Amino acid sequence: MKPSTLTLCNLGSEGWKTAFNQKDAKGCAEQYTHDAVMVAKPFGTFEGREQILKFWQGIIDQGFSDVAYSDIQWEQVDDKSFALSSRWIMNKAYGVVHKEVWTLCEDGAARLSYDEFEVLGER
Repeated sequence: MKPSTLTLCNLGSEGWKTAFNQKDAKGCAEQYTHDAVMVAKPFGTFEGREQILKFWQGIIDQGFSDVAYSDIQWEQVDDKSFALSSRWIMNKAYGVVHKEVWTLCEDGAARLSYDEFEVLGER
């Protein structure tokens, strides 16, 4: 039996968090579709894997790590996508995920096609 779309989206989300916590910006970026859009408040909007990779590399280089999500909610967008919202916390900041859209891709993996999050404060 093949895994459900929600299960695959959850696996993608866990893969992103694992890559981030291992300080692997490339691994983070690979969890996005090639044409993904990431809105990182208050930093700006980043389009495509290359811009997204540069953003995450900069965050990791500044010593941010240990991300964890709480109050996770999933909502089905369509047959191939689910949207996640949650709170997040890491060693030096905290905030909210307004909307991560995880979309099932041709290779069977779910990747972020849209990501909107906000930093609410420092720790």
